[in-house]
Amino acid sequence: MRRAVFVGIDVSQDFLDVGVRPSGERFRVPYDADGMEALVGRVQPLRPTRIVLEATGKLEAPLVARLQMARLTPVVVNPRQVRDFAKATGELAKSDGIDADVLAHFGEAIRPEVRALPEAQLQALAELVNRRRQIQDMRVAEQNRLKRTASEEVRQRIERHVAFLERELEDIDDELRRQVAKTPAWQADVDLYCTVPGIGPTLATSVVAQLPELGHLSGRKISKLVGIAPLADDSGKRQGKRRIWGGRRSVRRSLYLAALVAIRFNPPVRDAYQRLVGLGKPKKVAIVACMRKLVVILNAMKRDGTPWTPDLAAARP
Repeated sequence: MRRAVFVGIDVSQDFLDVGVRPSGERFRVPYDADGMEALVGRVQPLRPTRIVLEATGKLEAPLVARLQMARLTPVVVNPRQVRDFAKATGELAKSDGIDADVLAHFGEAIRPEVRALPEAQLQALAELVNRRRQIQDMRVAEQNRLKRTASEEVRQRIERHVAFLERELEDIDDELRRQVAKTPAWQADVDLYCTVPGIGPTLATSVVAQLPELGHLSGRKISKLVGIAPLADDSGKRQGKRRIWGGRRSVRRSLYLAALVAIRFNPPVRDAYQRLVGLGKPKKVAIVACMRKLVVILNAMKRDGTPWTPDLAAARP
């Protein structure tokens, strides 16, 4: 019987370090077109069960695309999970080669789920959504600088930059609307999500682009994927505080803003928030619970293809 093979790839700006389990083989190739071809040529005959890479802020994207073209099975995982796994297995040293071995070991021990990566059109939409967020952050930073600037000349320069960023935001919003309108399925999803009080076109488009799993997982799993499911921190008789961590920060950030609006204008969400605060829960905890309620509602709507009704808010987050 053939033994399962697991490959870990540590991605850096210039090199790809590869570790293979259970053979223990290691090799390095340049991170360029020739290097990726060489990597595929060495890995493909192994028929690996998993190829594990860390998320590195899109640095890994060209390699993932090339592996997919070769009909291999790349899995992009959260770096924090991998570091925690390394500590748990006693691997405290760190180098590119060691990191590749740890990734291969992580794939062998954990068997992370292989998810279909977004198609090119959806990935382009997600990148445009991310760019919108970056422009927003720049605008807020400039507006904050404006409040602290005494020089009239510098103030004028900042004001011109803020005006440019606002025009850029408008252009991106127009382009997002055009891209969504070109794909009837996306437009239908955006229209569906916008029936929820507190959900506007911007959040709805973010969800379409960055949470394509919506409607295909349980409410708890989708909450965990976003990073708003409370996770246990217990040991023996000690019961630690439940905390949220990991997940998709960009989606979580949009949901946070949506929850603040829903607390004001969506009666079931507002009632849930007030009930939790009345029970003595910190406001931040209550807001996270409202975020979880919203994503569970959106998940049920997408799954069933039904628009918002107050009855959907009865779904427990």
